[in-house]
Amino acid sequence: MMKHFSVKIPFFLLFLLYSSCRSLNTISTNQPLKDGDVLLSKGAIFALGFFSPNNNSKNRYLGIWYNNVPKQTVVWVANRGNPLNDTSGVFSINIHGNLVLNHTNRNLNPIWSTHVSVSSSPLDSFAKLLDTGNLVLRDRGGRQKVLWQSFDYPCDTLLPFAKLGLDRKAGLDRILTSWKSPDNPSLGSVTMRIDPTGYPQAFMYKNGVPFWRVGSWAGQRWSGIVVMKPDPVLYVVFINNANEVTVMNGVKMLEDPSIFIRIMLEETGRITRTIWLAQENRWLEVWYDPTEECDRFRKCGSNSICDPYNSKKFQCLCLPGFDKNLRNGSASGCVRKKNVSTCRSGEGFVKVASLKVPETSKALVDNNVNMSLNGCKEKCLKDCSCKAYTSVNEITQRGCLTWHNDMEDIRKFNGGGQDLYVRVDAVELAKYERKPYGSLGKKGLVTIIVLSTLLFILVTTSFLYWFAKKRRHAAKGTHTNYVLDRERNSNLLLFNLSDIIEATNNFSVANMIGKGGFGFVYKGILRDGMEIAVKKLSKYSDQSIEEFKNEVAIMTKLQHKNLVRILGCCIQGEDNMLIYEYLPNKSLDSFIFDQAKKLQLDWRMRFDIICGIARGILYLHQDSRLKIIHRDLKASNILLDHALNPKITDFGMARIFGEDQIEASTNRVVGTYGYMSPEYAMEGLFSIKSDVYGFGVLLLEIIASRKNGGHYDDITSTLVKHIWDLWRENRAMEIIDPSLKYETCLEYDDEVLKCIQIGLLCVQEYASDRPTMLEVVSMLENDSTLPPPKQPAFVFKETTRDHSNQSIGEEANNSLCGMSTSVIEAR
Repeated sequence: MMKHFSVKIPFFLLFLLYSSCRSLNTISTNQPLKDGDVLLSKGAIFALGFFSPNNNSKNRYLGIWYNNVPKQTVVWVANRGNPLNDTSGVFSINIHGNLVLNHTNRNLNPIWSTHVSVSSSPLDSFAKLLDTGNLVLRDRGGRQKVLWQSFDYPCDTLLPFAKLGLDRKAGLDRILTSWKSPDNPSLGSVTMRIDPTGYPQAFMYKNGVPFWRVGSWAGQRWSGIVVMKPDPVLYVVFINNANEVTVMNGVKMLEDPSIFIRIMLEETGRITRTIWLAQENRWLEVWYDPTEECDRFRKCGSNSICDPYNSKKFQCLCLPGFDKNLRNGSASGCVRKKNVSTCRSGEGFVKVASLKVPETSKALVDNNVNMSLNGCKEKCLKDCSCKAYTSVNEITQRGCLTWHNDMEDIRKFNGGGQDLYVRVDAVELAKYERKPYGSLGKKGLVTIIVLSTLLFILVTTSFLYWFAKKRRHAAKGTHTNYVLDRERNSNLLLFNLSDIIEATNNFSVANMIGKGGFGFVYKGILRDGMEIAVKKLSKYSDQSIEEFKNEVAIMTKLQHKNLVRILGCCIQGEDNMLIYEYLPNKSLDSFIFDQAKKLQLDWRMRFDIICGIARGILYLHQDSRLKIIHRDLKASNILLDHALNPKITDFGMARIFGEDQIEASTNRVVGTYGYMSPEYAMEGLFSIKSDVYGFGVLLLEIIASRKNGGHYDDITSTLVKHIWDLWRENRAMEIIDPSLKYETCLEYDDEVLKCIQIGLLCVQEYASDRPTMLEVVSMLENDSTLPPPKQPAFVFKETTRDHSNQSIGEEANNSLCGMSTSVIEAR
């Protein structure tokens, strides 16, 4: 009996415990919140109550956390520095109308209070938790005036729609402060705030000392955080006026309401952005900073650039016109070169690209939207004390920031960043104007000319030897070097092998950024800091040599913003290399087929990429000096620059057509299956319509974020066939990337559906049915009636389904938003 009774006691106590817990909607003078109770937001997204930071702690804190996240994630704490040591806490409204935290039935000074002045009757005050995570104290008057809100007193977490920064009118400074440790929510040593001095900028501090300068506002980002294009999930609002200087993150509509986003300041000195993935039951870290030594505040001292990319370690480089401050050591930065005059003596400005611009507390700012970059230059030039300038807004290139003292905390970015224009004297300016890449100078130029001449003689001799040997040993397929036609490729720079070896760290694995049947691609950095991509061809493949010649012959004749720019080549012994501009965001496939990175591409960005690719192909087919068929259009052959502008690359398989030539044939079919048109794959016939087919597949992949080959509808099929089946059933919009669905419902439904239709028109089975790229560009850029697509290639005609009751051109419910979209058949 005793044993049986001893088992029942805990269950009885547990019943009493649970029966005493309540879920409240509001806190009022008559309805306090006790330890064990929770205050839920209207949609039950957030909860407020008492908690202990770990199972072993007796300390009790009043806080706000996500209600539906299994592992309690606290976003705000009231009594950070004054915890309760038992469960006697009560959260209520006192006789003065303030929120107070106290012990049960103890007439003591409150542990925590809002301390606001309540003008109306205290009985009119009540508190409510909003679905944004904001706890508000309101007045029951007509407009329910907000008397106090937790968003004005953030802890370590910045939630969407909460502001960071200064309310000048109220004298309120919203600062993030880390926890002391993961199990201790008291005030930690890391803080983040906006410094309003001069031109406002955000800082991270450790123990009150600047640790990382997040930067000044550059139009869509802080200058110390590089973003490629507007965030697909968050939008940012920055306000700087007489009343406030604040920043706020808003959330675009998400497909899944159970996805939560938070920005958190860690006690380690990192700020992170994480997303809660309910289906995977975990927080996904999508971004964090600072990341490198060069992010440390004033790492390299005054008037210098911290460059993390020039060596295995960071490197401190002086700004143009400055030398190392040898008197006080390298940590003291750089000083203006001796005997230099930069005041009305023929001086000018040198552009230094891709930077976090200098610290702006002492900079002068002109926010006039009519002030252009050129106007800013003239303004700086007229003031002899002005040392550098840039635009306030990097997007509009408007406004003017100028520096008149030593410039601090500058770092180099690998793409992105702002351009800084540094004042130099006439002698220094002449050096930069003569340099091909900005740092060669007169001796370097003479050296290049001499080496180029010697190299030309050497290459010519090698070619004659190779040609004679090839005739003798053609059957053996002997490999050797060759020469480029000097007249045809007069604009091509010849690079020294030793320079390329140095730039790529001797072709180290760490520098490798791509590979293929041709060989490997390496990232390189020239001595002047210019970034390049080195395409090194395999010395064992005759096919690669032919493609190398072909690519050089074609690329030197092409120039378009949507084609990758070739800078030159390196030919030495058996080493054959093409040197291209370096594009930091690599290839399109690394974005659209990656679950995390594809979130960076909203619909506007994808549409811009589609249009850019289309214009690049149109240039190849019609607008360039040559009529070129690419023959290998695919996602991996579309590179993205720092702003995610697309650039077509890999012309090794391309062919030049005569002006009136329509079609050609080959016995050697090259390219990538899945992107090949049927007439090319099966008969070796290729034309401009072959590229149109490849573009159509690529367009559909960009919309769906799925590869053409894969599993769809529980069968092995292709993306094209799957979309075609959905199109016939008027369900084509189901194929779009889920991360785009709500965005398209709001604004771009018709445009997405139009692009799907254009993609299907491009992949029709017969080449004669496909549009030209001129027609494709016109369809993308204009609102016009499109013809209904016919059956795509590689799709077998079905006899099991009956579609006789509906024409493909009829009105279709091709929408995810409950709205119908009409697809009108041409007459």
